[in-house]
Amino acid sequence: MRRTFGALAAAIAPFIASGAQQPTKRAFTPNDWYRLSTLSAPAMSPDGARVAFTVQTINERDNKYHREVWVVPTAGGEATRFTSPATESSNPRWSPDGKYLLFTSTRPGGKGSTWMLRMDQPGGEAFQQESFPRGTSVSADGRLAVWSDADSVAADSSHRGDDPFAKMPAMARPPYGAVTKPVDPARFDGRHVYDMRYKSNDQGFVPGAREARRWRPAQIWAQAFDGSPKRRVTDTRYSHRFAKISPDGQWIAFVADASLRPDSVVQAEGDSIAQLPYDRKRDETERNDVDVFVVPTAGGTPHKVATLMGAEQDLTWSPDSKRVAFIGRPGRTKSARVYVVPASGGTPENILGAYRYEPENIEWLPDGSIAMTTSVGGSSAVYRVDPATKKMTQLLGGRRRINGVSFDAAAKRVAFVATDLTHPTELFIANADGSGEKRLTSFNDKVNAEIAWSDAERFTYPSVGGLEIESWLMKPYGYQPGKKYPLVLYIHGGPHSAYGENWFDEFQNLASAGMFVLFTNPRGSSGYGADFTYSTRGRWGAEDYQDLMKAVDIAAKRPDVDSTRMGVTGGSYGGFMTAWVETKTNRFKAAEADRMISEWTYWYGASDAQGLTEFEFYGKPWDNFAMYDTLSPIRHVSKVRTPTLIVQSEDDFRTPMGNAELWFIALKKQGVPVELVRYPRSTHELSRSGEPWLLVDRLGRLRQWFSYWLLEKPPATADR
Repeated sequence: MRRTFGALAAAIAPFIASGAQQPTKRAFTPNDWYRLSTLSAPAMSPDGARVAFTVQTINERDNKYHREVWVVPTAGGEATRFTSPATESSNPRWSPDGKYLLFTSTRPGGKGSTWMLRMDQPGGEAFQQESFPRGTSVSADGRLAVWSDADSVAADSSHRGDDPFAKMPAMARPPYGAVTKPVDPARFDGRHVYDMRYKSNDQGFVPGAREARRWRPAQIWAQAFDGSPKRRVTDTRYSHRFAKISPDGQWIAFVADASLRPDSVVQAEGDSIAQLPYDRKRDETERNDVDVFVVPTAGGTPHKVATLMGAEQDLTWSPDSKRVAFIGRPGRTKSARVYVVPASGGTPENILGAYRYEPENIEWLPDGSIAMTTSVGGSSAVYRVDPATKKMTQLLGGRRRINGVSFDAAAKRVAFVATDLTHPTELFIANADGSGEKRLTSFNDKVNAEIAWSDAERFTYPSVGGLEIESWLMKPYGYQPGKKYPLVLYIHGGPHSAYGENWFDEFQNLASAGMFVLFTNPRGSSGYGADFTYSTRGRWGAEDYQDLMKAVDIAAKRPDVDSTRMGVTGGSYGGFMTAWVETKTNRFKAAEADRMISEWTYWYGASDAQGLTEFEFYGKPWDNFAMYDTLSPIRHVSKVRTPTLIVQSEDDFRTPMGNAELWFIALKKQGVPVELVRYPRSTHELSRSGEPWLLVDRLGRLRQWFSYWLLEKPPATADR
């Protein structure tokens, strides 16, 4: 529903006049971050009696994260740790009969990372059982599991006895096909780069594929739960992905290249077409990337169930084993849909129709309906969809984010992890129809009892072209009506990520210091359908910038916001946009650019994600130089007057350090107050999963910077 500015003012009036926030609890400080627990990966036991889940805590003394597997009864009661506190454990899952709890662990003394606990008898140590199936797709009777896996073989040139470079580090060794080689292998410890992809934001510098290992196509494997050895179902030159066994155990559905071409042309499991490099012919026309196939579990020739444009994933079988449902994206910039097709072959049926939002995960339930999780703007929801009538019924929703959903074997109950703006993650359970919801855990209750988390008012507004934009305004700690408070605008990254109805340390960090926090999902954000998400293609810094400024305009007119003391911050795309905002207006009195981009041509050569701008900017820099050039904030840096803090990670290969160095020098040369903080041993993920001490240090510096310029410095007249 769209709201006019007048209607918006009326809607948020109660928020303004709601009275003083009388804090009986204290404000959040960056050091409180160490005390928080994060829950994830819920797994309901087949009988619905227990839920296993992962708990992440922080070991502040050792500057490390720690993960354990806990279990809680669904009837209520205390949660119990089931894995050793001396080792890292996560990702629990149950055997079909509920007798074993499997989990991933780095504990020593075993082979591989899969361990298991007996759950049908008290006590006992974790152990490994090589004859136990590793597959997660299991037949309805619990007798057979299937999965897809790729065997690896060492590159033949690196392990030959006569290889003079065998003892060199992988990236120092001359790559296959290279012209030069070290004069003395024992004296060269640099990196010899030959392949285009030689670094990764997550892995750092990585050797070329031919030097590290060659991957064989992923094949389908099957194994019974009777101790018999695993067997290979397929042996082909192409890969099989997302393998799922039918409930009757007779068939396996999988995704493969549409023409069953060799492995080099099929995307990896978990990848999406949006991650592939831009190709004008492919991306500007419809293309059939992969299709869904079915093969007997005994082996044989697979048959294609349908030819469908785009890419398919997340397969699930109907209870009678006659149909397959999957998530398909007909084109790179089109909304994903849920399709149903006969396993024998036929025309896939779109059961979502023109529904605006996109499915994230699906599961065909025993009663014949399909459970679907989706983002509805900044919130999460779980729906039940009837494939016959296409009727959608919401099971779980509200102003919160739901992370992970797990049903029992009969689909009578559902467990999930949820968080909202004023509550960190906890585990919940409900009946399958959404009734009877209750919280099962209390890991963060002690912190919640001490700290006054700030809440946020949600509002929407019409922006350019009448497009409705979703936004939130978080109150400062100790809010009192009649007083004016500074405001900081947060801009998310991506650009296709989104803010939402979840607890977020960065927002609470500034709100607790006495500032309003304004966050919004401008066009380009995910969660509102593909048309909304890709509307910024080729137009970064245009309408998305106007969306942001309209939100600021609305907030600045409030009687409790001091429009002369406003700041702006963001990371990644948000870091680029922060710099872009600085070149467009001087209304902000302070800025913090995080993981920023100041010059796109340099970024293209130094980043590990060239496909992003190849797609978003319609080509490589030499294909569309004008766009790369004019969208580079450094071209307009002479207009910047805003005091700026720059935060960048030394090992960030997504937004490399050179962008920050260029912006820092440019502002310094012009006499603009600027500081650059460089974090060692850190990647693009510093703010999310970086070293705890450094992550907390960053929170503190953001708070200090905006407190100084917006709370301590005398405000100057806003200059638009």
